[in-house]
Amino acid sequence: MKNLIFLTLIILCSANVNAQKKIHYGIKGGFNLTNLTSDYFAENNTKTGYYLGGLIEFSMSKKFSIQPEILYTNQGTNAKVIMLGSEPKSQKYSLDYLQFPILSKIYLLQNFSIEIGPSFNFLVNDNISDYESKLLNNFEFGGAFGISYKLNNSLFSNIKYNQGFTNVFDKENYLSSSKLYGFHLGIGYMF
Repeated sequence: MKNLIFLTLIILCSANVNAQKKIHYGIKGGFNLTNLTSDYFAENNTKTGYYLGGLIEFSMSKKFSIQPEILYTNQGTNAKVIMLGSEPKSQKYSLDYLQFPILSKIYLLQNFSIEIGPSFNFLVNDNISDYESKLLNNFEFGGAFGISYKLNNSLFSNIKYNQGFTNVFDKENYLSSSKLYGFHLGIGYMF
């Protein structure tokens, strides 16, 4: 799957380089508010995390761009897990992903755009119990939808909603639907 992502990025880059008059490189970062669904949670609360990464914007026209990104994100939830025969146990789920969203960017106004596209996410680190850690899937497929506003030629702000479509935990072993979702809020700089 990693090869597919890198091949997609290479194809996007090479197919658009000749057609592009404008290619912009940038960095972005901020904080995120995420949560994780599960049938095993008696209660779950939003976890605050962070994200940091880079992007390339390929301008296809004044109104449309393709924007692949590479982001390191810290996500998860703070939950009370249902335990058989005892009270729910408090558990923090901290999951670090390397995300590869490929966004279609549509400019509604000169400085205001909407972004939508798939996201290919690879688990790189976790901070949960050893038992549950063994049940984690290393890959998560999701989608992203957001808005971005250019404050000037270089600085921009954005908010993006991310929704996981595949289970975080191996459903056959964990017997529960477990999907990440949440918001990224941040700023960025285009070179």
